[in-house]
Amino acid sequence: MSNLQTDIQFVPGVGPQRASILNKELDIFTLEDLLRYYPYRYVDRSRLYYVHEIEGTMPYVQLKGVIKSFETFGEGRKRRMVAHFTDGTGFVDLVWFQGVRFVESKYKLNKEYIVFGKPSQFGNKYNIAHPDIEECKTPNYRPEGLFAYYNTTEKMKRSYLNSKTFNKLMEGAFSMLKESIPESLSPYILEAANLISLHDALENIHFPKTPILLRDAEIRLKFEELFFIQLNILGYTANRKEKLKGFFFQKVGHYLNTFYKKHLPFELTNAQKRVIKEIRYDTASGKQMNRLLQGDVGSGKTLVALMLMLISLDNGFQACLMAPTEILASQHFATFQETLSYMGVKIALLTGSTRKKAREKLHAELLSGEIDILIGTHALIEDTVNFNNLGFVVIDEQHRFGVAQRAKLWAKNEHPPHILVMTATPIPRTLAMTVYGDLDVSVIDELPPGRKPVVTAHRYEQKRGALYQFLRNEIKKGRQAYIVFPLIEESEKIDLQNLEDGYLQIKEMFPEFTVSKMHGRMKPAEKEEEMRKFVANEAQIMVSTTVIEVGVNVPNASMMIIESAQRFGLSQLHQLRGRVGRGAEQSYCILVTPYELSADTRKRMEIMTESNDGFVIAEADLKLRGPGDLGGTQQSGIPFNLRIADLVRDSNILYKAREVAEQIIETDPSLEKPEHIVLQRQLRKLMGNRYDWGRIS
Repeated sequence: MSNLQTDIQFVPGVGPQRASILNKELDIFTLEDLLRYYPYRYVDRSRLYYVHEIEGTMPYVQLKGVIKSFETFGEGRKRRMVAHFTDGTGFVDLVWFQGVRFVESKYKLNKEYIVFGKPSQFGNKYNIAHPDIEECKTPNYRPEGLFAYYNTTEKMKRSYLNSKTFNKLMEGAFSMLKESIPESLSPYILEAANLISLHDALENIHFPKTPILLRDAEIRLKFEELFFIQLNILGYTANRKEKLKGFFFQKVGHYLNTFYKKHLPFELTNAQKRVIKEIRYDTASGKQMNRLLQGDVGSGKTLVALMLMLISLDNGFQACLMAPTEILASQHFATFQETLSYMGVKIALLTGSTRKKAREKLHAELLSGEIDILIGTHALIEDTVNFNNLGFVVIDEQHRFGVAQRAKLWAKNEHPPHILVMTATPIPRTLAMTVYGDLDVSVIDELPPGRKPVVTAHRYEQKRGALYQFLRNEIKKGRQAYIVFPLIEESEKIDLQNLEDGYLQIKEMFPEFTVSKMHGRMKPAEKEEEMRKFVANEAQIMVSTTVIEVGVNVPNASMMIIESAQRFGLSQLHQLRGRVGRGAEQSYCILVTPYELSADTRKRMEIMTESNDGFVIAEADLKLRGPGDLGGTQQSGIPFNLRIADLVRDSNILYKAREVAEQIIETDPSLEKPEHIVLQRQLRKLMGNRYDWGRIS
């Protein structure tokens, strides 16, 4: 029997105190947990340098020599220890800013040591701060190869749980193994994907014998991690499609035909027509639909959703749309009311601001079936909201809602309704295959006719004069503008021009125009009034926070100025830009920043000015920021954090892992074949008690 579940405290060098720290800081409880804690980088320690070879650009050097003398400088907390170290070709200073007494007692003059660290140049001299030092016990010392480094916390460092200690703990862990580590993948998968064994992979990830074996270990462990995510997602999807029956929308009738022939606001694009066909096929298949609709800002997703809700009505079912903010819900309500006003469709709005009396009336009409379409915010998922026959659910900007919140909509009918989740944040392929891997995906990849790409420019805040003159000229042409700030009130920590100051400054700069203000802390009625004034062009400039990021649609607004644009991520900048360019006139997005910018920020500004393509922006954003803690988000369906794989760098491994998982699920969806029992066991272990993670994602 494997002893991988041995309590971590019994690993040589750990003990109860360190075990407690490893439990709390890293969730390491067992021998296996320790082995699965992977290094984050490696340093080549296979070479010894001479002191005279040191250059300031070297990341690390390893030297062999002796300490000739010690000196201390400063007093109390500022005291530091300097050791003058030589190998006969020159001197380098070894410096310690803490632990001076320990250094004095540990290291001896004229004894040979191996010193490892990062050299820094001061004038003509080099020093190495807090070096790794080991006694050179053999005259013919042969340097180590690749040395692993592990992420540690401040609390761990205080208990001397650093990379050097981790190396020793890993040695102790491997010494405890009574036999080879049991395999987690079926033998034929190892062969098909050309992977090394789990035991060899874990050994070489911690103690790489050669760079080639390190590469093989990384590929094996990354494949395994991504493979089980795909196996879980695809297994769930197959199970749902097999077992979950959906409402049968067999006809297109009066509602859709009337709308299409008499009230369609503009000709559908080919992409919209394709997506409607895909969803029509789903809803007429007898299976429950669970589909993600991606489309860049302004691509016409809402119109597609509206037409499909009308098909739901044609088949005797109610429909609902859930939006993340009251502003967006109210705007959808107004759009639907105006678009369907001549068709006898009863539409209602439910938000946190809906008064008690109106709410009671709405609940009764919803239950009786009098209301055809309900639009609202999180208020839709309250237990008191019950439908007569809910058949079609649209979730707008789905990334704003957690899995548990969305799942509550399933319980609004005896059988789960068809689900369409929409996002204006394009999702890179690797993320779509993981975070949203259980959803069928539709993409609207063209804009409605007549739309002009938004011109995006980067300007420095020190040159506002020309920018404000350009803004004034645009408004004089009859246009309107948004000016977005990252904060509402002044923050002591972040020295940014805030919305309140900005609002007063803009009013002062443009006395001839009406300026409105919008932020998240305003009362709903105040927001509604400010939005009404802007939509009616009673206000020409709206000063706002990112509350207008999603869904606000004012075709006459042709200018978006984003203050302190360096504080926003790429996806958010792209969303904000999407608030303009919704009419036929040329629109502009101006990114305002200070001169001093980091390389990453400057890259973001360049990407925004060069591309209007949401998918290009999303890919670039993923590369710059990384996927983040996917397993920690409610939105994600990933059951465990990525410990070693990277969705940007390891896309080829991901595609291979999905291909293998697809082949397995196709022939054995329940993993019951003898050769798949090992996969079933490993998947259960990884999932813990969260096996139903993906009911909606």
